Amino acid sequence: METLQPTVERFHQLIRWKDFRSAGALIVPEKRAAFSKARTELHDDRDLSITDYEIEEVEFSEDGLRATVHSRIQWMRLPSASEQSDVVTSEFVFQGGRWLLERQVEGPFADELP
Repeated sequence: METLQPTVERFHQLIRWKDFRSAGALIVPEKRAAFSKARTELHDDRDLSITDYEIEEVEFSEDGLRATVHSRIQWMRLPSASEQSDVVTSEFVFQGGRWLLERQVEGPFADELP
């Protein structure tokens, strides 16, 4: 947990402040290009706002090399004026000596991180 928590917090902070390039570095290498491409195509630097997040629960696999993180993310993507609140399930893997995001269910990045 000690090594996972800073990565999870950092990812959430980076997306909240629209630093998608740095957030992409916390994603498994095989999904980084799709993540970056989607941010550009969707104009997320302009149109996506993460208004709040709260990490609710963390579960580890038996071998300790995978973690499932449940967080509540409030977000809005223009042209919609409605804020969405999703419970996002993020799967992190311990790879190359660090935790990386491999998959997300729900939330603004679910399409790029299936």
